[in-house]
Amino acid sequence: MHTIRKATASDLEMIKNITNHNILHTTANYDYEPKTDAEIAQWFADKQNGNWPVIVAEGNGVPIGFATYGTFRVKVGYKSTVEHSVYVAEGAHGKGIGRLLLSRLINICRQEGYHCMVGCIDASNAGSIDFHKKFGFTEAGVLKEVAYKFDKWLDLQFMQLVLL
Repeated sequence: MHTIRKATASDLEMIKNITNHNILHTTANYDYEPKTDAEIAQWFADKQNGNWPVIVAEGNGVPIGFATYGTFRVKVGYKSTVEHSVYVAEGAHGKGIGRLLLSRLINICRQEGYHCMVGCIDASNAGSIDFHKKFGFTEAGVLKEVAYKFDKWLDLQFMQLVLL
């Protein structure tokens, strides 16, 4: 049985481990260096101070994924649009965890009155793109060669879901 709940400080180790796995082994995150405990704690404090949700998925009482959203762009005209992230622990993919997290995140976003949710996905990640389409996200453009990681240029696929 999987449950979704608000993240707490006790989840930061799991969040750090999932984040760092994605930094080191995937193009789901374009950072190069693993995050430290202090950096993850600051990220969490920033989310709390900004009143941004961070939710956690648990399986059998063990946290196995997290999701959040936050500022899309800093200019005031973008205040009704958010950018989201969904991450699931290695070994827990394909079990509906991401679906539960994104579904809850979309509901929170709607309850908070946001108009649009944006996802920025590595354009070669067909699985993530198809996953987002199942929730009604549409492809909103590709920025060619805007990131560099693992000795290659990467394209960034924008996806959007109009909420209201």
